[in-house]
Amino acid sequence: MTDMADLIKLTAAEIAAKIASGEVTAVEVTEAHLARIDAVDEKVHAFLHVDREGALAQARAVDEKRARGEKLGPLAGVPLALKDIFTTEGIPTTVGSKILEGWLPPYDATLTKKLKAADVVILGKTNMDEFAMGSSTENSAYGPTGNPWDLTKIPGGSGGGSSAALASYEAPLAIGTDTGGSIRQPASVTGTVGVKPTYGGVSRYGMVAFSSSLDQGGPCARTVLDAALLHEVIAGHDPLDSTSIDAPVPPVVEAARNGSVEGMRVGVVKQFRGEGYQAGVIQRFDESVELLKELGAEIVELDCPSFDLALSAYYLIAPSECSSNLARFDAMRYGLRVGDDGTKSAEDVTALTREAGFGPEVKRRIMLGTYALSSGYYDAYYGSAQKVRTLITRDFEKAFEQVDVIVSPTTPTTAFPIGERADDPMAMYLADLCTIPTNLAGNAAMSLPCGLAPEDGMPVGLQIIAPAMADDRLYKVGAAVEAAYTDKWGHPLLEEAPSL
Repeated sequence: MTDMADLIKLTAAEIAAKIASGEVTAVEVTEAHLARIDAVDEKVHAFLHVDREGALAQARAVDEKRARGEKLGPLAGVPLALKDIFTTEGIPTTVGSKILEGWLPPYDATLTKKLKAADVVILGKTNMDEFAMGSSTENSAYGPTGNPWDLTKIPGGSGGGSSAALASYEAPLAIGTDTGGSIRQPASVTGTVGVKPTYGGVSRYGMVAFSSSLDQGGPCARTVLDAALLHEVIAGHDPLDSTSIDAPVPPVVEAARNGSVEGMRVGVVKQFRGEGYQAGVIQRFDESVELLKELGAEIVELDCPSFDLALSAYYLIAPSECSSNLARFDAMRYGLRVGDDGTKSAEDVTALTREAGFGPEVKRRIMLGTYALSSGYYDAYYGSAQKVRTLITRDFEKAFEQVDVIVSPTTPTTAFPIGERADDPMAMYLADLCTIPTNLAGNAAMSLPCGLAPEDGMPVGLQIIAPAMADDRLYKVGAAVEAAYTDKWGHPLLEEAPSL
């Protein structure tokens, strides 16, 4: 019999195997994680809403299926923390904003449906930067989340709640979304694994939109194999999403089980280092490149000059799309309504509601985007940014003619203290320096742990980038690096994570 305290330290694959064999029940696993949430989440604040009754009901259904002799899926009964940007029928979906406080969606997102169909147990909804706008989860209307390695530091953003839930052992699996790095950057600073699938690889139906040409949901976990198993569950074509790719899901689980870089060409981009990069981050990255060489990879130096323009292009394209998408929050249909006392016009009510409901960062981006799209400025700003996006895509295409994958640091620094960059938007935006080019091009990318920075003992992430629809390459390389790194130095999270 597995001790309940040990259950929370197991990988998702191990938990699923124990449930399938009858060694533990799905209810016992769920109860162990709910107990962990009760014990530590007051300090971490990973969750905005814990669906205790719903989770236990899902777990009981899994146990009943097993009792009837039905075949269980590869993640049946495994608990998961869901970023509060996906609609969940009858369960609050706030997107970290006051403007949707208390909103109960009447339907499930396609991703939510896929999780339920796979018998994954949804524990609740995780904290996030409001409307996914931020790199630290400090922009949540419901307060910041702490990094389980050091609760005074940020867990990344916008999906800091999901990454913190993994690192604090409140859940073995989580879902994030990645618009400019919001899965990979939190994974990097918490010592976990996060994957941004190819754009269109996972349905966006029921995912509250921030920037529609960039947003992408994806898996978060503590190991590469667990991320692959979750990726396979949530990916696939969805006719309800016009940007969904109608093609088979790449063989990600097979790749994760057979990790190897023997004979692969691995690119290192010269633009992904230099001023602003923490010494310990570069040290761990260079070690990872040497490790790839030892494992049989050929290292190729790459020059992608347009990558230097990616941050500027992103902060025109994303705010422009956000100003359009967030126009739907007008107090007329759902969510918050302020000032509707019978004396004010609809325009006044809309203005008062947006003033009260949106936080400073959301307002900043709406104003930026509205300006960039306005008459007389569209070509100079938004149009130019889209041209830069094309140049970045071409740089990636040229690079992938020479290499199979690209590697880089995931983020220039380790986790910074909560509040340190709160009043400096530009410093905050630089956290996504290495991740943004991939979103602009629509490629697939992963962050996985590659040790701790010597200066502060905080996790460092290695980013792997693959061409569109070659997501399996991420898992092939990631699994090889993870195994070799663990053999050589020990897994930074599974071996050394601090206790709460």
